[in-house]
Amino acid sequence: MMTLFALPIFDATIVVDGNELFKGKGSASHWAERLAVEVKSEVTVQKIGNGWALFANVDGKDCVWGILGQRLKQIDLPPSKPI
Repeated sequence: MMTLFALPIFDATIVVDGNELFKGKGSASHWAERLAVEVKSEVTVQKIGNGWALFANVDGKDCVWGILGQRLKQIDLPPSKPI
């Protein structure tokens, strides 16, 4: 996993398949805009179960971000979860 932001994320979260995700789409969209600037790529918000994750293609690799310890972290989805 890779930490992209040291800035705390004080938004409501939900755990889905062992991953901490954003509880609301609005909050996830806000962080998607900030992440897009950092990775210089389009970042979208998609629902996984009851939570929201950030998705992007960075350097030819599909990446997904959730939250770990109130920090934005790249996460791995189970194989049954398509990107």
